[in-house]
Amino acid sequence: MATLEIRGATLLTMAEDAEPTPDGLIAVDDGLITYAGASAGYVRRSEPDEILEAGGCVALPGLVNAHTHCAMTLLRGFADDMDLKPWLEEMVWPTEMKLTEEDVYWGVMLGSVEMLRAGVTCFNDMYHHAEAGTRAAIDAGIRACPSGVLLGFLPTAEAMLARALEFTAGLAKQAHPRIHPMLGPHAPYTCPDHLLRRVVEGAAAQGIAIHIHVAETKHEVDESIAEHGCTPVERLDRLGLFEVPVNAAHCVWLSDQDIELLAERRVGVVHCPGSNMKLASGVCPVPKLLARGVIVGLGTDGAASNNNLDLLEEARLAALVHKLHDLDPKVLNAPQALALATRGSAQALGLGGMIGTLEVGKRADVAIVDLSAPHLAPGHHVVSDLVYAARASDVVHTVVDGVVVMRDRKMTHVDEEEIIREVRERGRRLAGP
Repeated sequence: MATLEIRGATLLTMAEDAEPTPDGLIAVDDGLITYAGASAGYVRRSEPDEILEAGGCVALPGLVNAHTHCAMTLLRGFADDMDLKPWLEEMVWPTEMKLTEEDVYWGVMLGSVEMLRAGVTCFNDMYHHAEAGTRAAIDAGIRACPSGVLLGFLPTAEAMLARALEFTAGLAKQAHPRIHPMLGPHAPYTCPDHLLRRVVEGAAAQGIAIHIHVAETKHEVDESIAEHGCTPVERLDRLGLFEVPVNAAHCVWLSDQDIELLAERRVGVVHCPGSNMKLASGVCPVPKLLARGVIVGLGTDGAASNNNLDLLEEARLAALVHKLHDLDPKVLNAPQALALATRGSAQALGLGGMIGTLEVGKRADVAIVDLSAPHLAPGHHVVSDLVYAARASDVVHTVVDGVVVMRDRKMTHVDEEEIIREVRERGRRLAGP
C-alpha cells in the first residue's frame, strides 16, 4: 500500500467551522487520509513512500467541478457572444453531431489537464461518447462522474437511453475507485415525460443519480408553464425525478415554491455563475437557497460557454455576482464561496462522505496552492486570498486518490504537448465547413 505525506502547508480542511492550521501535515495510506492536522501532533511510525514538501503553501480539498461538459474544450471560443437558444441550436448541437469517440477522448484529456492544473480533482460531466470521456478521465488520473447526454427530441433517444443504462451498469461492475456514473437527461425542455420516467426507473434500479439542466433561462420557465402548467422544477417533481438523487445544474429562474421543493427533496443545485453571466441567463438565487438549507455546489459549465474550467475563478465570480445583484457586500462571503467549490459540490454529487473536506477516512484529493506570488502578499486571510486573488497557475501540486498527478506544476501521467496538438487539429476540423 502506497503512503504519502504532505508536509508544512497551512492546512485548510474545509470542515464546518474549522480554522486554518499552520504547519499542517496530511498522511495518506492507500488513497485514504489517515491524519490531517498540525505537524506537531503527528506520530510517525515509518517513513512514507512519497513526500510533498509544501512549506509556504496552503493545502485544501481538491476542488470539485459539479457541472461541466469536459470535451467542449474542443469548442472553446467557437461560438461566443450569443443567446443560449441560437448558441445551442445553430452552433453547438450541429457541430457536436460531427464528434467522434476519439474527439471526445482528447477533449476530455485536455479538460482534465486544465482542471488538474487548477486544483480541480473531480468533475461531473454530461456529454456525448461518455465511454471515451471516461477512458480519458481514467488515463488522466482525475476523479469523474460521467453521464452520456440524452436528447429526447432526437429519433435515436430511446437507443441513447438504452446505451446509457448499459454504460452505467458496466461501470458499476468495473467499480473503478475514481469513476461515479450518473444518467444525464439534458433538460426538461429537451426530454418528454415518458423518457424522464424511464430515466427515473433506470436510476432507481441501478442506485445512481441523475444529472440534468434545470431552469437555466426565463424562456425555459415561461415555456414550461405554457405547455405543462407548471415550472420545470414542479414538473420534475410530479414525474418523480426527485425520488432519486438529482444534481440540478443552473437553477437560475426559481420560484419560492421551487426552492421549497429543492430543499425538501434534497436536490443538489449547481451554481454556474461564469456561464450564466456570459450567456446572460440570469443569477441563481444562491443566498436564498443556502438560507433554506438547499445543497449548493459550484460548476464551470463547458469551456464553450465559460471559457475555462478554473473553479477558483468561479468561486470568485460567485462571491462577486451576488454582492452586485443584491447590493450587499456580505451576502456571499469568501468562506461560503470556497465551501461551494469544495464540500458543497461534493455533497451536491452525493460524494460528501468521500471527498470535499480533508478529514480522516476520506479519499486523499488535495490541491496545494503556492502563496509566494506577489498577488497573494502580504497574506492577511488565506481564504480571502484564495477566493479574491489566487489563480489557477498558483496551484503547485495536485493529488487525486492519494496519487500525485501534478508535482511542481508538471503533470506526472500525461503528455501535455501531445494533448494540445491533438485538440488543435480536431478543433479545426470540427469548426470547419
